Amino acid sequence: MTTRTRILTGITTTGTPHLGNYAGAIRPAIIASRDSNADSFYFLADYHALIKCDDPLRIQRSRLEIAATWLAGGLDVDRVTFYRQSDIPEIPELTWLLTCVAAKGLLNRAHAYKASVDKNVETGEDPDAGITMGLYSYPVLMAADILMFNAHKVPVGRDQIQHVEMARDIGQRFNHLFGQGKEFFTMPEALIEESVATLPGLDGRKMSKSYDNTIPLFSSAKEMKDAISRIVTDSRAPGEAKDPDNSHLFTLFQAFASAAQADEFRSELLQGLGWGEAKSRLFQLLDSDLGESRERYHQLIERPADLEDILQHGAKKARAVATPFLNELREAVGLRSFVAQTQVAATTKKKAAKTARFVSFREDDGSFRFRLLSADGEQLLLSRNFADGKTAGQVTKQLQAGQVLDVRSEDLSFSVWLEGECVADSPSFADGTARDAAIEALRIALTPVQE
Repeated sequence: MTTRTRILTGITTTGTPHLGNYAGAIRPAIIASRDSNADSFYFLADYHALIKCDDPLRIQRSRLEIAATWLAGGLDVDRVTFYRQSDIPEIPELTWLLTCVAAKGLLNRAHAYKASVDKNVETGEDPDAGITMGLYSYPVLMAADILMFNAHKVPVGRDQIQHVEMARDIGQRFNHLFGQGKEFFTMPEALIEESVATLPGLDGRKMSKSYDNTIPLFSSAKEMKDAISRIVTDSRAPGEAKDPDNSHLFTLFQAFASAAQADEFRSELLQGLGWGEAKSRLFQLLDSDLGESRERYHQLIERPADLEDILQHGAKKARAVATPFLNELREAVGLRSFVAQTQVAATTKKKAAKTARFVSFREDDGSFRFRLLSADGEQLLLSRNFADGKTAGQVTKQLQAGQVLDVRSEDLSFSVWLEGECVADSPSFADGTARDAAIEALRIALTPVQE
C-alpha cells in the first residue's frame, strides 16, 4: 500500500485575499489537493495573525473572507482537512513542549526577528523595541503546526524555507531527547514551486497589501474594473507596438489565460493594441474566469453559520489526529496520569518478579534452603542450610533490600555473604566469563524495582 504524501498549508488571516494570493498560493494548492496521492491539510493561521495584527475586527473579518475564498475557489472539504488553527487546542500545547527543547540560539537567527532588530538599531532604538515574544517565538508555533500532523511537504515561499528547517531541527531535538528509539516526528521538507506565478501589482512591484497595490480577488465587477484601470503602463499610444515581456498587464493576463489566449494577446500588443483596450481585455478575462467563484464567495460570506459548521467539521477531523498524538507526546515527556503510572509500575513489578524469583524448600533433615532462579529458570544461587523457615525468609528479604552485595569469586563459582557470613553459593561455571556474567545477572535480579 502506497503511503499518501501529507501536505500542509497555512494561510495567515490578516487581510482580504487578492489576485496575487489566488494565483500564487490558493489556486495551485487547490489543484494539488485533488491528487489522489495527497493527504492535504489547510488551516487558517489565526494564532499567527495575532503576532502581526492587534485589530480584533480585522482578524475576525479576515478569517471569514479567507475561509470563503478557499471554498469558493473549489476546495473540497470532503477530500482535505480544512480547519482553524485556534480550534485545535493541541497546537498551543505542543508549541510549549517544543519551546522547552528549542534552542534560543536557533530562534535568534530567525529572519523576521533579525530584521526587526536590525531596523531598530538603524534608527537608534533599543534592539528589542516593539518586539514581542510572539514574533520571537513565531518559528516554534509554525513548527507545532507542521509537526502536529507530521507533514511530509510544506509549500512555502523562499522567505519561509528557514522556518521549515527550524521545524526539522526542533523535531529532531525532541525525538533525540524523548524518543527512546521512536521517531515521534516526521522530518518535513519545504516544497518550493518555481512555476507558481508572482504577480505584479498596480505599480509593477510584487502585488502586496503592504504596497497598497492589490487587485481584490472577489470584489464587485465594478471595483475590479476600476483597479485594473489604475495599472501603470508606458506612454506608447494606440497603434505603437507594445513590449509584452516588460508589461505588467500582460503578466497578469498570462496568469489567467490559456496558452492560445496569451499568444493572441501578445500578438495584438505587438501590433499596437491600445492600453485602454488591453485593460478591457484583462477585465473580461478575469471576470469570465472568476465570476462564478465570486458569486459563490458572496453567498458564503452571507452565511457565516454554514462556514462555521464546515470549519468545526474540519476541526473534528484534525483533532482526531492531534488528540491521540499529543497524548503520546505528553506520556513521552512525563506528563502522565498518576493512575496509569501506578498501573505501569505494578505491571513492571510483576514482570520483575517473573524474571528472577526465590524458591524455598525443606531438606530431609528438616533444615530450610532457597534457590534464586534467573528469568530462564537457571539457578543463580543455592543457599546454605537454615535451622528454620523464618531465618531463611529474613535472608531473602535482606538480599532483595537493595544493599550492596558482598559477592566473592572462588575460581569458577562465587558466594554471597551477609554480615560476614556466607549465606549462598553459585553453581560452578564453564569459565570466568560465564561466572562474571552470572554475577552481573545476580546483581540485576536483586535490584529493587523503582516505583
